[in-house]
Amino acid sequence: MSERLPGITPEEMSADQRELYDRLVGGPRASGPRPFPLVDEQGRLAGPFNAMLLNPELGDALQALGAIIRYKTAFTQRQREIAILATAAYEDSPYEWAVHSHVAAGLGLTPRELEALRDGTDVFTDPQEAVVHTAAREVAATGDLGEETYRTAIDALGRTAVYELVTLVGYYRLLAGQMRVFQVTAD
Repeated sequence: MSERLPGITPEEMSADQRELYDRLVGGPRASGPRPFPLVDEQGRLAGPFNAMLLNPELGDALQALGAIIRYKTAFTQRQREIAILATAAYEDSPYEWAVHSHVAAGLGLTPRELEALRDGTDVFTDPQEAVVHTAAREVAATGDLGEETYRTAIDALGRTAVYELVTLVGYYRLLAGQMRVFQVTAD
């Protein structure tokens, strides 16, 4: 929450907002490891989810896309978090970084690997993780993949996973932009 986007308590929500709220707090995001809760002590949504209540139909579509990206792609959990963190670092998104670095550490990413993700250096010895990192960073920075990175990613991950990676980066860039405009922080 922020001054630009105050939180909405469940009692203040319209029926459509409450339906989306219930879907968010009853879904897999609420049950996974988090450095801070999905809702505060008054039941207001944290992070990008509060903004989704502004237009529940659009917010529901966005959260559904996010759920597919987080839970139904070809990536391992580590690969997914590497891509998310590469994007969060490029976008300088404190909330995304706080949440996903916590998840990544729980999946075994080391402090050295997390620092490499933050500063964009290559450190991953697993070939697929290295490609995910490089490609996610390049898509975040340029909106594209150069021919060499594209070919390497296709060979290592396959066309479907490259599609999923580009979608993942776009989704987390969108969330980072929304949180930047509404001044949502990790506090």
